[in-house]
Amino acid sequence: MRKTIGVIAVAAGLLGASSPLFAHHGNATLDANKTLSMKGTVTEWDWSNPHCLLQFDVKNESGQLVHWIGETQNPAEMVSLGWGKTSFKPGDEVTVSLMPVKNGNPFGRITLVVLPDGKTFVTIKEGVTPKYAVGSSGGSKSDNSTKQ
Repeated sequence: MRKTIGVIAVAAGLLGASSPLFAHHGNATLDANKTLSMKGTVTEWDWSNPHCLLQFDVKNESGQLVHWIGETQNPAEMVSLGWGKTSFKPGDEVTVSLMPVKNGNPFGRITLVVLPDGKTFVTIKEGVTPKYAVGSSGGSKSDNSTKQ
């Protein structure tokens, strides 16, 4: 009996500890009604699980560099959309569209990346509405926006 209670306690503890792992997939921190589009320079392309990260620098309205981090899905998802480990390298000029976080920090979920030669990388399969965009009405663009 004591052993059974111990096993149940350990199992409950493990289940309780694993719930934060699922929580990071929430979209509550994102402003799904807003899309920022900005030109910048890649500083790092992190091709790894659980999410790929594109880090890039953008000049703000006062000319200061702001270091942004844009998140995508995992590499397996991104490969199916045409992205790869060598899609970006430091120094590449990019135009990035993303849904920013609500708190104003330079972080968000990427929806589109365009290279100067016109090559386009999307994060959403055509004809599929992502969960985080349901009910979204498009939104506004930053002062550093570009027409596409």
